[in-house]
Amino acid sequence: MVENPHILVIRRRYLGDIVLLGSFLKKLRLHWPAAVIRVLADSAYADVLALTPDADDPLLIPLKFTEWPGFLLKLRRGPWTHVFNFDNTEGTALLARLTGAPFRLGLHHGGFPLKLRHCYTHVEHDPNAEHESRAITEYFLRTLAAAGVPVATREVRLAPREEDVAVLRRIVGATGPVLLVHPGSRSRWRIWPAERFAAVCDRVQEELGAQVVMAGGPGEKELIVTICRTARTHILAFTEPLALARFAALARLSAVVLCHDSGPMHVAAAVGTPVVALYGSQSSVLFPPTGKGHILLQPALPCTACVAPDQCVPADSYHNYCVRRITVDEVFAAVRDQLARVRTPAS
Repeated sequence: MVENPHILVIRRRYLGDIVLLGSFLKKLRLHWPAAVIRVLADSAYADVLALTPDADDPLLIPLKFTEWPGFLLKLRRGPWTHVFNFDNTEGTALLARLTGAPFRLGLHHGGFPLKLRHCYTHVEHDPNAEHESRAITEYFLRTLAAAGVPVATREVRLAPREEDVAVLRRIVGATGPVLLVHPGSRSRWRIWPAERFAAVCDRVQEELGAQVVMAGGPGEKELIVTICRTARTHILAFTEPLALARFAALARLSAVVLCHDSGPMHVAAAVGTPVVALYGSQSSVLFPPTGKGHILLQPALPCTACVAPDQCVPADSYHNYCVRRITVDEVFAAVRDQLARVRTPAS
């Protein structure tokens, strides 16, 4: 048994996936408290890994060609004992093999064959029926048995810096509950209409007395400006993208977060804030927010009243506007219920 292993976990992207790695990393840390645990990821996710308590300094994929020789040398020298590759690609299979670690595990699911099988010492396959029936965190956790690591908890946690929370609290300046709205998504198919966000923001401020704060990511300034111009009430909006550490802090000080099925949803849940999440045709079983007390809104599927029959692709869950079938009344009621729980917590 290796007492102080050097572990490399490969997951290049995306924001939600990197956040949800926290559950897997937590098990490694509990089993090997003195281990070196590093995540190999794209440089865009350095900030979220910095907020992940059980990860050491990440190993970031170089952006420049001239940085690759040094990166590959660092990877080769390790000294790695374990590699878990959650990216089923030829490139990351070769990187796993380059480490020379005596334990190298490749993970794949459904009908997707494992790329470059010979690069691994261990393989885990998730049959499609199982893969689609439970949260993606369970997919990651199924690899632990091969390394002799027990599943002691399923916690996913991000730890915002207290100085960032203090800065955002001063900026927001709210004396009552805050509803944080993140109206964007990296997929245009998942975005709920701007005028409906505006209507919910108005009702929350007029009828519930909560302050609405809005923030988005790169490329979402126009969406936020449109919502603010459409709303009757004043919305405190961050029109320029917040650094991820600042967004996590803003979510932490908020009472509730309203957002889509997205990376920011997973960030909010991981800092312990209840969410109201808007889902379209993608699986709310496979990618739910972690923890308890969240409200997920999703129209009945399969769709029987398509809102855009000339654009949607019924057989492709990534190319449907099903989220537009969720009404303003449904979203407002969910936000109202969440705020009521925050104001009158269970004893």
